[in-house]
Amino acid sequence: MRKAGTLWWLGVFGALFSAGCGSNAKPEAQALTTPVAPVAQLEGKLEVTGSSTVAPVVLEAAKRFEKLHPAVRINVQTGGSSRGVADPQKGIADIGMASRALKEDEAKTVVAHLIALDGICVILHKTNRVENLSDEQVMGIYLGKWTNWKDVGGRDAPITVVNKAEGRSTLELFAHYFKLKTAEIKASVIIGDNEQGIKTVAGNPDAIGYVSIGSAEYAAAQGTNIKLLPMNGIAASVENVRNKTFPLSRPLNLVTLPDPNGLKKAFIDYVQSEQVEDLVKELSFVPVR
Repeated sequence: MRKAGTLWWLGVFGALFSAGCGSNAKPEAQALTTPVAPVAQLEGKLEVTGSSTVAPVVLEAAKRFEKLHPAVRINVQTGGSSRGVADPQKGIADIGMASRALKEDEAKTVVAHLIALDGICVILHKTNRVENLSDEQVMGIYLGKWTNWKDVGGRDAPITVVNKAEGRSTLELFAHYFKLKTAEIKASVIIGDNEQGIKTVAGNPDAIGYVSIGSAEYAAAQGTNIKLLPMNGIAASVENVRNKTFPLSRPLNLVTLPDPNGLKKAFIDYVQSEQVEDLVKELSFVPVR
């Protein structure tokens, strides 16, 4: 009996020893593959504000990032590129979004982190028989020189001019390219983001507007009643933004105070990584990698 009891205790001890060795081996194996900054250590909240053009990429990237880091919450709000630059400067947001390059005075206080490229194009209703407009004609329409489509080769109908609100980078770039002063633009409708512009033109056969090529190309592919006009004979397409032949293109940036660190840097690095490249392409923007 004593011998049997001894053997039983030896068996139990051996099992416990074996289990203990197994538990020691597992963390050792994990340590070989664990990154320097473990995923579980990221926590906190980020406020991201600014460009409605950049927002769809950032919003979808934020959802993925939150799944990777359950203790992180990212709030994304639009309001234009000017807000995307001003909010980080004022400490209102951790990260801004801007669909343009920084201006000289802005670059003194904040830095831009490039995440993609985009272009701006003129859009018309799909049924509009006008297939091309010269730079001079676009300028004339927005200055009120031509107010009827028959003046530029279309049907006899008044032109509904759709313009972006002040503070939107799309307006700034559009006006700069066509040498327009924003105060002189004769607008019939003022809109905010790209989605509003696309819906307005799609719902009005006599409207003209200008929006992100990425947003417009995606909407047209989904059957929205718009068409993208070429510029200087070059088709408005993501591919022509990619090959740098389209004349009106722009950078899409995240904006922060200099030397972002911690959670801010981790999220910016993620948005610039290959892990988000598919989102950039799905939203018809051009990856920069």
